[in-house]
Amino acid sequence: MTNAPLPVKFAYWVPNVSGGLVISKIEQRTHWDIDYNRQLARIAEKAGFEYALSQIRFTAGYGADNQHESVAFTHALLAATETLNVIAAVLPGPWHPALLAKQVATISHLTKGRIAVNVVSGWFRGEFHAIGEPWLDHDERYRRSEEFIRVIRGIWTEDAFSFNGDFYRFHDYSLKPKPLQPLPEIFQGGSSRAARDMAARVSDWYFTNGNTPDGVKAQIDDIRAKEAGTGHHARIGVNAFAIVRETEAEARAVLAEILAKADPEAVRGFHHEVQNAGNASPEREGNWAKSSFEDLVQYNDGFRTNLIGTPRQVAERIVALKGIGVDLVLLGFLHFQEEVEYFGKQVIPLVRELEEAAANTARAA
Repeated sequence: MTNAPLPVKFAYWVPNVSGGLVISKIEQRTHWDIDYNRQLARIAEKAGFEYALSQIRFTAGYGADNQHESVAFTHALLAATETLNVIAAVLPGPWHPALLAKQVATISHLTKGRIAVNVVSGWFRGEFHAIGEPWLDHDERYRRSEEFIRVIRGIWTEDAFSFNGDFYRFHDYSLKPKPLQPLPEIFQGGSSRAARDMAARVSDWYFTNGNTPDGVKAQIDDIRAKEAGTGHHARIGVNAFAIVRETEAEARAVLAEILAKADPEAVRGFHHEVQNAGNASPEREGNWAKSSFEDLVQYNDGFRTNLIGTPRQVAERIVALKGIGVDLVLLGFLHFQEEVEYFGKQVIPLVRELEEAAANTARAA
């Protein structure tokens, strides 16, 4: 007898960066300031979202003229909520692992252990150059990130921690207090072979860009094959941009308007940067390597996941993603506060009904 699959989890992108989640001149009733985001976090918590992901950007571009720093912003949202887990995105290079480990350990104590970390290996070369950080080759960035994860986990679990790597060295370092148990979860993103290799070895969670079910399944199958016999199991999150309306025609009309009002210059600039990043992997299959102009109007290929339609259509597609091994759906919205609330009322209950029906069928078989 096997245990029933856990309910799929929901996360949302924290709009702590200006410009919304689409590179379009369509109206986006969302805002990057703290008052809007505190209220959004409370709405999401009540709506059934378990996670939020704060973004990390150091420089302006592609409509993101203003950016709040992710760790500080994460703490502010945690202070405004009671059950929501907030994931702070960080960049190895600008962050030293000792600093990050200490920041997160402190916030863990201040917020009953609700902070997590998303280790971003880096895609924006111009950003690294602007702040004077070396820009490593694609696979080197992932090697550094893997060391970064091994180090922060070591600091959190060991006394007199020592490490002798290519990027980081520690000598009998003890952090006190350590984070609350269970330890903060460690997320990472990426679609390349190097990203999947890293996920299969060290990460608690693997985030991938939006994709078709077949495309996501191929990535999951690869990770599971790499994990075989190791005892490690990375859970899977997929990015999606949700457009949920009463009819499919309404939802498709919103998508059409987003694309029709896309900012071509900004999308082309973003396309240039991310195509460089995606094609930099040896197999030329990193994030965005195969993204079209239309895909890139939403930063992380969110339209490709196709959570666009009626509440039932979207719920059925989410449960289908769960069926191929997706554990969490990371969502962006056009108008965050009102659409997160609507999603919680209209979609999440349908997902739970479909999950229960599937569990009943499995028990009866």
